[in-house]
Amino acid sequence: MSFQNVGIVGAGSWGTALAVPLLANHLPVTLWGHDAEHIDRVAAARENAAYLPDVALPAELRLTHELDDLRGCDLVLLVTPSKAIREVASRLSTVGLSEETALLSCTKGVERGSGLRMSQIIAECFPRNPVGVLSGPSHAEEVARRMPTALVLGCSDTPLAKRLQRAFATPFFRAYTSDDVAGIELGGALKNIFALAAGVSDGLGLGDNSKAALVTRALTELSRLGTALGGRRETFQGLSGLGDLMVTCFSKHSRNRAVGERLGRGERLADIVASMNMVAEGVPTTYSAHEAAQRHGIETPIVTQIRALLDGTISPRAAMANLMGRETGAE
Repeated sequence: MSFQNVGIVGAGSWGTALAVPLLANHLPVTLWGHDAEHIDRVAAARENAAYLPDVALPAELRLTHELDDLRGCDLVLLVTPSKAIREVASRLSTVGLSEETALLSCTKGVERGSGLRMSQIIAECFPRNPVGVLSGPSHAEEVARRMPTALVLGCSDTPLAKRLQRAFATPFFRAYTSDDVAGIELGGALKNIFALAAGVSDGLGLGDNSKAALVTRALTELSRLGTALGGRRETFQGLSGLGDLMVTCFSKHSRNRAVGERLGRGERLADIVASMNMVAEGVPTTYSAHEAAQRHGIETPIVTQIRALLDGTISPRAAMANLMGRETGAE
């Protein structure tokens, strides 16, 4: 059975891009954004110029700045920045969604302080609704232009996972399924920290050998912390782990890699953040991950050095030197 009405909460680049495969499957889609003026501009131009320029939006895509317009949806994607997910999910819980409405978290992050994943926050706000997650190597710019993309849907409800899979299945968008919801979310969130590190390596001009070693060790660190936090090791060898790590560490589209590169060139974090109209989730996730590693007694040398760099207590070159200067051991 197909979904009858799909809502997307978050009119940034990723929320806008995710409408494309759904619309290609002839599903009615309503895109919500909090800024009424922005939504009006997108509706008039049929282009999200602020976040996804030069991509024409189908006429069938509905746009709104009223959450109440999503009341009749039987599938809602939450695609807001991680720092806003709790507030927006809480507001959404008041509009009267059916308890049968499926909620799909498409945000990559971990809440600071609580250490909760995005789906856990959503489940707190919607204790009776089914909640799934979508993650994997995917840049909005390429999905919106219908370039071949493969992701993974995490859901403990197998029939629902299959319905979600069919909703997204197009010649350019392929979704695999998994019941390891924690692993999929953690892979998608933690990889952003290592993208910052990869960018720092680029900014310092350290070369391919350095970056390859860094990314390889990042996968080990991601798996170690991710399994301690409830994910399965094999999940981190898949799309929302190795796949996402590769694309975000090497791509020109990666915001996190770009932020790291600017840090490596000596720019201040505050200046970098102030110059961006989108969120680099690796920054807040670094703090959440470091706190989680300390709680669980997990060794995370790359995360530790990136946190010190973000805090301004160490230089980019010193951070890399510290990683290379660690005691040697077996792989």
